[in-house]
Amino acid sequence: MSLRIVLLAMLASFALAGSAQAQSKLPLESMQIRSLFKMPEPRDEFVRQCAPHMLGRWSHPEAVCGCLHDHAAATVDDPDLRQALLRGISETGVPTIETAWVPEAKQSEIGPTFTKIAKPTLQCMFEPLAAN
Repeated sequence: MSLRIVLLAMLASFALAGSAQAQSKLPLESMQIRSLFKMPEPRDEFVRQCAPHMLGRWSHPEAVCGCLHDHAAATVDDPDLRQALLRGISETGVPTIETAWVPEAKQSEIGPTFTKIAKPTLQCMFEPLAAN
């Protein structure tokens, strides 16, 4: 318990010292500190989850996954369908939407969603560097 208190006190003193000297710090230093506490970007996290499913299928798995993410985000307007599509791609490596992932009222839109993303998906998979 006392170790936690000491650690919290040290952390608080560093934070206070850092904020007191914030104006004298170089912008690069403060950006580096802030980047340590940033959450990963959604696109980066998506690519990290998707890429292992693409290994062995494509020569540039990160490019394919990034391209699929970008096109799904840009093409699918409905947030529920877009989230379900991104989940399917990140979990399987191919555009997939399980009906359980979409509200019942929107399940009839799954087919048209695949129609919308068919051409961009093929471009991402077979021409990933050209599709970006």
